[in-house]
Amino acid sequence: MDKHKKCNPKAVIRIAGAFIAFLIGAGFATGQEILQFFSSYGYVSYGIIILNLIGFLILGQILLATGNEHQDNTFEHFTYYCGKKLGTVYSWLIPVTLFLIISVMISASGSTISEYFGVNRHLGSALMAFIVVGAYLVGFEKLVKIVSAIGPVIIIFALFVGAVTVVRDFGNFTDIAQYKDTLELSKASPNWILSAMLYLSLCFLTASTFYTALGKSATDKNEARLGATLGAVVFILALAIMSTAIMLNAKETSNLAIPTLYLACKISYVLGGMFSVILVLGIFSACSTMMWTVCSRFYAENVWKNRMFAIAIGIAAFIIGQFSFSKLINVFYPFIGYAGLIFIGCVVWKGTKKNCCNTRGRFSCGK
Repeated sequence: MDKHKKCNPKAVIRIAGAFIAFLIGAGFATGQEILQFFSSYGYVSYGIIILNLIGFLILGQILLATGNEHQDNTFEHFTYYCGKKLGTVYSWLIPVTLFLIISVMISASGSTISEYFGVNRHLGSALMAFIVVGAYLVGFEKLVKIVSAIGPVIIIFALFVGAVTVVRDFGNFTDIAQYKDTLELSKASPNWILSAMLYLSLCFLTASTFYTALGKSATDKNEARLGATLGAVVFILALAIMSTAIMLNAKETSNLAIPTLYLACKISYVLGGMFSVILVLGIFSACSTMMWTVCSRFYAENVWKNRMFAIAIGIAAFIIGQFSFSKLINVFYPFIGYAGLIFIGCVVWKGTKKNCCNTRGRFSCGK
């Protein structure tokens, strides 16, 4: 392959956009995820952001480049990185992980509806669970595709709210230390380095299947790597803006389930209303996609059993979703992060080992 082949800028941007879209879901947009893994550590959160930037650049490039190298539909990335036994464990861990995230998102919908519209949180969660299961049973695939387009809108709204807040309230930056004790109550882990590792693991364990497939869609490895690099840089920049915005209003945001909704309402109550509706639609889109991913692995040949399984998943997710949104993120997301630590270690090891072998191979070509 021609090493000097020019990449298509549009293709790189498309890959970067898809890379970001998977990461900036309802969990990111609510601000709770950012609060617990970043903002709660105060000024040290910028160290977490730097570590994640490095990790995202390394892991993103490895996963997408590997996906581009293995175009075969039978390619199992978990087995490739972790071996057959551990890879099998991870391949079955993903449905469990997605189920837990569905539960978190159902709880998030209840909290969002409650904080803005004043509707009972449990009623809001029940409504979301009912709609998600109903969409799966009836097969509203077109509806889900339409609502999925709300993803870019969530990104734009969240970044707008974050940027306006940072510009308006930057004078509060030196006051962040005053709320150290309040912020610490939301910590996802005992120390900031572990928090950085857990967030990195959380993102790439859940996104690894998608990123591998995304790499396959690239024309070549260089295009895949550039897309991953651009996506990682833009995502971390967005994360830094949102985390700063939350810290600048730590007195209020540290005690809220949906910090970004408070920030939006502070700019404009109407903007807050628009953001809450968009957020709920985004949660529906995310939950519906995950529901199909989980349920498609069970009783695929038996429609009746598959539907009963989907109903059971919906009920179980609703029951778990009755716990507070912030508490579920505090328990489940670090758990998923811990579960993925070995996986990202395997990815880095395999990727580094392969690069070293390729380098040695180039130097030994003339022998």
